[in-house]
Amino acid sequence: MDCLFCKIGSGEINSLTIYEDSNVRAFLDIHPLTLGHTVVVPKEHISTVIDLPDNLVGPLFGAVKKATTMLADKLDIDNFSIGINHGKMLGHPDIDHLHIHVVPRYEGDGGGDFHSIVKFPPKEDLQETHKKITT
Repeated sequence: MDCLFCKIGSGEINSLTIYEDSNVRAFLDIHPLTLGHTVVVPKEHISTVIDLPDNLVGPLFGAVKKATTMLADKLDIDNFSIGINHGKMLGHPDIDHLHIHVVPRYEGDGGGDFHSIVKFPPKEDLQETHKKITT
């Protein structure tokens, strides 16, 4: 498979790894948004959270916690934005590998909160959406 994150996960492509176990690799993003910006990937090729096997949920999010703790301790960071990229990404259609960004946040960094990522509010009533999901 010609997947960038599979190659990083396996070690075929070098990365600045800050944490690794048998299932997961956490490494510094080569295009960091802030100091310490880290990407956490399962080593196995998995495209979406839906495809993530139950036995990898704990290791993946354990690695996110480990990376976040390391960054907080070593870089003296208190705040983070953590985002999951699920499936092919708009703007990066060549990346179809589940990955989690751990982005340290700094006073005055110019970044917004989660609600500033996408501005496409639904036209459908919230109650109708709830009904579709739960029935």
